[in-house]
Amino acid sequence: MTSELRSARYGAVLTFVLAGLMVGTMTVRIPALTDKLGLTEATVGTILLVWGLGALVTMQSMRRVMARVGSRAVLRAGGPLTALGLIGVAFAPNLPLLLVAVAFFGMAFGMVDVAMNAQGSAVEQAYGRPLMNGMHAGWCVGAISAGALGSLAIAAGLPFTANVALVGLVSLPVMALLGRTYLPESPASATDTGGRRRMPPIVYLLGAIMFFAFMVEGTVADWNGLYLRDELGAPEAVAALGYPVFEVGMLVARLTGDRLRARFGVRGMLTVSGLATAGFFSTVLLAPAALVAVAAMFFVGLGVATISPLTLSLAGTATDAPGPAIAQAGAMGYAGLLLGPVVIGYLSHATSLHTALGIAVVLGLLIAGASRLLPGHEPSQVTPLPVREPAEAAA
Repeated sequence: MTSELRSARYGAVLTFVLAGLMVGTMTVRIPALTDKLGLTEATVGTILLVWGLGALVTMQSMRRVMARVGSRAVLRAGGPLTALGLIGVAFAPNLPLLLVAVAFFGMAFGMVDVAMNAQGSAVEQAYGRPLMNGMHAGWCVGAISAGALGSLAIAAGLPFTANVALVGLVSLPVMALLGRTYLPESPASATDTGGRRRMPPIVYLLGAIMFFAFMVEGTVADWNGLYLRDELGAPEAVAALGYPVFEVGMLVARLTGDRLRARFGVRGMLTVSGLATAGFFSTVLLAPAALVAVAAMFFVGLGVATISPLTLSLAGTATDAPGPAIAQAGAMGYAGLLLGPVVIGYLSHATSLHTALGIAVVLGLLIAGASRLLPGHEPSQVTPLPVREPAEAAA
């Protein structure tokens, strides 16, 4: 193993950590943002929608860009731009400028999300063994850190602008420095036409599985607290525990997911993950008390955590260059992240929140069923590490 390859792995993991930290910092301080600008809940929903649509539009356009320039170039530009976008969100003085900053932040993050997964796939293939779950664990570390730092900032009386700007200002130079660690594209990727041609069918199947999984994640993130409080009568402090407990479950699963994949393969893991998601979310819905539901959220996190890393990793092996296929699967997945909470909202209005959340059980079963359509044997993970010229290595 070369020091270059080791640095590329650490650089990819740190990119996931910083991405989770920056996105998590904005979401954790949303209550402070509403106080700063006097926003209503509907306006907050619009802000989050603008951010998500910005990310989704960029992801969908990344196929051609990734095929042309590769993940290293996109990350070198997108990483610092994401930090600048977060700084813009911090200093936005009114709603119109905030919407502009949030759209910019979302679009820059869309670049980073696709490219860091493509870079992770390149590192994984160069290592010749599964690594993607461990990289996505970095996102969980960043998101959990954002929550912890946000709580400390609140306790210290640090306002929204100072907290968010500080994270952005620290992330900006770190993202720039990480640009030196990323792997270049393999020579075969330089002529790949993945940005213009139709993807292999397996990419769309993986995108559908990721769509279902992200619908579950979005449902948990946006609705579990309200369910615990309004349906199970939990105090606000207990209701707030649902999502952090879910994230801890995801972190544990992702830290062990690569070893499990090496033993059981992607199809077996995805099938079990779908069934576990359905089973444990059923436990949440059948729980007689809030604390039982909170405990079950840990196991829902365990179930759903490895689905997106596994699908993105396998998508990265479907074409000569990982970037375009990952961009396609990722865009489909994030559509689910945006659509899931909206569907739950309409269904809960028509029926009840308890009934609407049953869709997560159905999604888990769909994941398990769709996973059986995947091939039984994975492509080889081994790809020769490109050799840099001395001048390029110093760049």
